[in-house]
Amino acid sequence: MQPVLTLPASVRIYVAAEAVDLRRGFDGLAAATRGLIGADPLSGHVFVFLNARRNRVKLLVWDRTGYVLVYKRLERGTFALPMQPVAGSRHVELDGGELGLMLEGLDLRGARRRTRYRRPTRSAEDVAASTESLSARQ
Repeated sequence: MQPVLTLPASVRIYVAAEAVDLRRGFDGLAAATRGLIGADPLSGHVFVFLNARRNRVKLLVWDRTGYVLVYKRLERGTFALPMQPVAGSRHVELDGGELGLMLEGLDLRGARRRTRYRRPTRSAEDVAASTESLSARQ
């Protein structure tokens, strides 16, 4: 039986585009999350780090009671990022399916994504502005 990693749709998956020294543990990867990805490691999102040879990967997740660390080493082959980061960014964002395929060894760089509906994401400023307008109406 293959292990299955099931994530809710609200969980975002960030992959650092730069190689990370995977000798780092929980705190070192949390620092890399802040530095490379610019995100809060306590957010509950999944943060993925690859070594320079791209034959090892670590996933860091906070699950309300502590960090969870998943570590995979390939005996042969390498992991490939499915896309290049946007200019000025040091990470890429994947969905759960893409992460699963990446961990299974599929190279998604040549794959074409079929058009699907995606709910637009709202920035923190948009959320704050809508909250202010609601409280002003009351």
